[in-house]
Amino acid sequence: MKVVDVVKQFKGKLMESVTAVLPITLIVLALGIILVPMDVGTMSVFLAGALLLILGMALFQMGSEMAMTPLGEGIGATMSHTHHVWIVIILGFLMGFIITVSEPDLQVLANQVPDIPDRILILTVAVGVGMFLALAIVRILFQVSLAKLLTLFYVIVIGLSFFVADDFVAVAFDSGGVTTGPMTVPFIMALGVGLASVRSDRNASNDSFGLVALSSIGPILAVLVLGLFFKPEGAVYELAAVSEVVTTRDVVTVFLVDLPHYFSEVALSLLPVFAVFLVFQLVTRRYKRIQALRVTIGFFYTYAGLVLFLCGVNVGFAPVGAYIGSAIAGAGLWRWLLIPIGMLIGYCIVRAEPAIQVLNKQVDVVTNGAVPASLMNMCLSIGVSIAVGLAMLRVLTGIPIHWIIIPGYIMALVLSFFVPKIFVGIAFDSGGVASGPMTTTFLLPLSIGACMAVGGNVMKDAFGVVALVALTPLIAVQLMGLHARLKAGKAAAAVPAMSDEIIELEEAWYA
Repeated sequence: MKVVDVVKQFKGKLMESVTAVLPITLIVLALGIILVPMDVGTMSVFLAGALLLILGMALFQMGSEMAMTPLGEGIGATMSHTHHVWIVIILGFLMGFIITVSEPDLQVLANQVPDIPDRILILTVAVGVGMFLALAIVRILFQVSLAKLLTLFYVIVIGLSFFVADDFVAVAFDSGGVTTGPMTVPFIMALGVGLASVRSDRNASNDSFGLVALSSIGPILAVLVLGLFFKPEGAVYELAAVSEVVTTRDVVTVFLVDLPHYFSEVALSLLPVFAVFLVFQLVTRRYKRIQALRVTIGFFYTYAGLVLFLCGVNVGFAPVGAYIGSAIAGAGLWRWLLIPIGMLIGYCIVRAEPAIQVLNKQVDVVTNGAVPASLMNMCLSIGVSIAVGLAMLRVLTGIPIHWIIIPGYIMALVLSFFVPKIFVGIAFDSGGVASGPMTTTFLLPLSIGACMAVGGNVMKDAFGVVALVALTPLIAVQLMGLHARLKAGKAAAAVPAMSDEIIELEEAWYA
């Protein structure tokens, strides 16, 4: 790729990042002026974090397209030609395990859960993802119904949750959301496309989705089983403190002090994935020299992007989120404003999730523009907005998470039997993708800050926001699919010779 093309591509990604991050930045600025006054130092740190967020998103998206996507597709296509199912299962488990251990979001959650060693929680979640990614791959190869599998395992998950300590249930459901973050989603989505690419049947594109959906169930189930043995009591959470700065040099120093931590953290996350690429290339020789070089450069962009992104959100966004939540929830009757403010933040924060953009573009490509990225963005924004509103309601009232999770999943699973198959996979993939680093580093601190201000139980009431963010897109996207089917029915009456898939994916959206 020429330097001119790289610069042009980066400019395009930079503009997309600005468009994504600007709304949430303006909301926080408005809150800092009108409702929650902040000192200039705090606001300066937040704005510097926003700048790093924009640069990090742009670099990450470039790297994802150059490295993670072709690697996932290549491994998926190669696995499809393997005639030994046990080899596919082993490879699927190893891929899921390695990519999950590398997921930055999981590190964030593990650090916040008391009474359980970080390593034990991370390995438990990784085993869960590995097992269910292997199951998802076998499902694609043998064309097993995704809706039936999802129904079976969510029934098991919900049933098991009643035998686990209440303090642990929300964390278990949150773990299903954090495992599908910026590292995992591009790889798993591309793996699904690669697996389905060698099939010529009409359901191939439908089955390319669903890997993220099943991979999100694995950690929930695994952590619930872990919860049968670990009974967290007396949970203590330290609220993220806003850095004290006086001069512009102090602002820069705050980020420079934390950067080395993220350099090493992201390096440890990416090295196993890069090792997979090297081994895959040595064994299969799938990529030519120029292609291999492009993938290697893509890993560098991914690394730089994740370092800047995580440093920006953890240093600049998380403390401000906790401060805003605490200030609003502690303002007497004004605390109820937390619900509409949370909904507004949830609506805007979706566009700042890097993995969301990867999914939306993948959907646009696989459906040949029948489900455009703009429509997916709108649908997910509405779903996450409702989720954050419900999460803030839980914080203020102490409503048990079962009261929302169980009806929500029942509705999502019932819809899965009435919407076009492709929308089932897209919807359940969207749930995992929507709960990315912006959720764990801004919405979760916002929820925890508010919970501590009202004197609630952090483990029961604050945790669970990630789970709700992962739930509502399941319903929102499938309602979009149901709308498509209803339109398709009218189109079928007028043009009966058209195939069902063309009606559902083209006529429904272009009509």
